[in-house]
Amino acid sequence: MNFSYSEKTIELQQKLTAFMDEFVYPNEKIFDEQLNAQENRWAQNPPIMEELKAKAREKGLWNLFLPDSELGAGLTNIEYAPLCEIMGRSLIGPEVFNCNAPDTGNMEVLVRYGTQAQKKQWLEPLLDGEIRSCFAMTEPDVASSDATNIESSIISDGDAYIVNGRKWWTSGAGDPRCKVAIFMGKNDPNAAQYEQQSMILVPLDTPGVKIERMLSVFGYDHAPHGHAEITFDNVRVPAENMLWGEGKGFAIAQGRLGPGRIHHCMRLIGAAERALEEMCIRVQQRTAFGKSIAEQGVIREWIAESRIDIEQARLLTLKAAYMMDTVGNKEARAEIAMIKVTAPNMALRVIDRAIQAFGGAGVSGDYTLAAQWANSRTLRLADGPDEVHRNQIARLELKKYAAHGKGN
Repeated sequence: MNFSYSEKTIELQQKLTAFMDEFVYPNEKIFDEQLNAQENRWAQNPPIMEELKAKAREKGLWNLFLPDSELGAGLTNIEYAPLCEIMGRSLIGPEVFNCNAPDTGNMEVLVRYGTQAQKKQWLEPLLDGEIRSCFAMTEPDVASSDATNIESSIISDGDAYIVNGRKWWTSGAGDPRCKVAIFMGKNDPNAAQYEQQSMILVPLDTPGVKIERMLSVFGYDHAPHGHAEITFDNVRVPAENMLWGEGKGFAIAQGRLGPGRIHHCMRLIGAAERALEEMCIRVQQRTAFGKSIAEQGVIREWIAESRIDIEQARLLTLKAAYMMDTVGNKEARAEIAMIKVTAPNMALRVIDRAIQAFGGAGVSGDYTLAAQWANSRTLRLADGPDEVHRNQIARLELKKYAAHGKGN
C-alpha cells in the first residue's frame, strides 16, 4: 500500500489549506453572528456562507468527492481523504466546498442508482449547490441500527407509491433549501429479509409531509441545517421516483453508507488535528504554578498521546480508502467498520484533552472545541453505533478461523 499523495492531491491540499486560512476560519464567528441576528434561525442560510461557496467555486474547490466520476474532481477515495480532513477542521468547512453530508451521500446514490430523469431533476441542482437534500432512514419507534427493523411503508398504488412513516434525525431537513428526501421503507414485508426495503425520492413539499420538530444535539440546534423529526402521512409519490427498483433499499443503504462513513472519519481526523494544534499553541501561552502549562508533565503526555491517536486513525482510514479503491466497498467492509469505531473515539479523546488544557474557555462558545466534541460524539451513533460495527468486525474475524473451531 502506497499512501503517498499524488501531485494533484498535494496541489489541492495547498489550495484548500490556503482557502481555509484566508476565508473559512476568519468567518466562523461571522457565520454564527449572522445566524443569531436572524429573527428565525431557520429562515435562510447566513449570507457569508453563500459568499464563501461562490469563492470556492471560482477557485475550482467544488464537488471534490464522487470518486471516479466525471461529475466531481475525479479523485479516488485515497486522494480525497486528506482533502476531506482539511475541510473537517471547521464545522462550516464542508458546505463551503459542496462536500457536506448528507448531500454527498445522496448525490452518490443518484449517480449510482438514479435514472436520467432523476439526475436531471435532483442531482444537477445538488451538484450546483442550488438545493439541499436529506436522508430519511432512522425511526424513533424501532432500533434503527438494524435497518431490517424499519416499519415505514412504501406501497404501490397504480402509477404511484403511498409513503407512510415517522422518521427522525433526518439531517438537513430544517434548511429552507432542502427540497427532497431519500426515504427508506418496506414495500414487501413478506420478501427475503434484505429485499423488503426500498428507497424513493420524496419532494418535501408533497402533501402529507410534515416536519414535526427540530431536534437538538447536546443543546446545539445546528440551524439552519438541523435534524428533523418528520411524519409522512399517506404521501403520494410518482412511481418514477423509485430508486433502482423495489426491494433494493438495503443494497442502496450499504452502498451509500460506506463512503459516508469514511467521509465522517476523514473529517473527524481534521477536527482532532485542529484541536491538537490549538492545544499546543494555548499551553505555550499560559502559565500556571510558576511555569508554562506546556512544561507540565501531564500536558506533554496529552500532546504525545494525541499525536499517536491521530496518526493511528489516519493510517487506518487511508488503508480503508485504499481498499475501497482497489477491491471495492464490500471487501473493505471490515476496514470501514474499524475506522467508524476508531475515528469518533479518537477525536473525542483528543478534543477532550484540548478542552481540559483550555480550561473554562474550552467549554465556551469562544472556540470550536465544544461544538466539535458534540459533533464527534454523535458520530458514535450515526451510520451505525460502535457496537454494531464491533460485532461485524468480530464476525468477520471469527469467519477466518471457522474451520479450526469446527475441528475441536
